[in-house]
Amino acid sequence: MSFSIRKATSSDMDGVLELIKELALFEKEPDAVKITAQTLRDYGLGENPLFTCFVAIHQDKVVGISLVYYRFSTWAGKSLHLEDLIVSKEYRGKGIGLALYNQVMLYAYQNKVKRVEWVVLDWNKRAIDFYEKSGVTFLTDWHLVQMDENQLATYVKKC
Repeated sequence: MSFSIRKATSSDMDGVLELIKELALFEKEPDAVKITAQTLRDYGLGENPLFTCFVAIHQDKVVGISLVYYRFSTWAGKSLHLEDLIVSKEYRGKGIGLALYNQVMLYAYQNKVKRVEWVVLDWNKRAIDFYEKSGVTFLTDWHLVQMDENQLATYVKKC
């Protein structure tokens, strides 16, 4: 099967959103996606994009994405966060995920980041096995912490 990897364009964002929704369903959070394709266009394209998105294209269809953004580590310096690596279910096992992953690592290397970070669900064995093959380090003694917009509003009112 032939496919290509490239940076996402405005016309790709509908397909990108569909894959994000597919991931949310896979992760048992079907109602968690609140953004729109326009949100992706607004924040991912233009003069100061908040993220970079690579797409895998097969027959003019977005069949996979990797979405990354820069972070700063006070210990290491410039780092890259891999927010999502998604391949549509019907296209898995065809090398698309590896090609997207390789594109992210090449992008990180070319942009001289000190590390690439991401999270993976502890029950997603296929993803864990995939990442382990590339020689990553899994940090088991750190906890992912989040505060959603409702929690943030409640907290700020107390300040």
